[in-house]
Amino acid sequence: MTSDGAKLGDKLILRGLMFHGYHGVKQEEKKLGQKFKIDVDAWMDLRTPGHTDNMSDTVSYTDIYRIAKNIVEGPSQNLLESVAQLIATTTLNNHSQISAVRVVVGKPHVAVPGPLDYLGVEIIRYRSTDMPI
Repeated sequence: MTSDGAKLGDKLILRGLMFHGYHGVKQEEKKLGQKFKIDVDAWMDLRTPGHTDNMSDTVSYTDIYRIAKNIVEGPSQNLLESVAQLIATTTLNNHSQISAVRVVVGKPHVAVPGPLDYLGVEIIRYRSTDMPI
């Protein structure tokens, strides 16, 4: 990831977002729900807002936060891959300044024997290859 990130340049970073959702293939996951941990990186050129100090020259962190919140707290998906894909594509669709997005969706409370921080998925989507023109 380091070499890709270095090529992509500047990014907005959101870490450790926690929401309650009803995603999973098991009935109890869909009925009771669980906590999901979300991280998002959104690559865009931050030179202009760095010089102008003007909010209109960037994307608000809260806009990306709301996208993640609405999707995790929204309709149930079977797979974490689907949750991550929805967050990524919605972010790219809503913000043309963003050239790529990385989304991590983690489940901190899973039924596995042994200690863990979370289990999950990580995806990276690029406007140039993953978004229809």
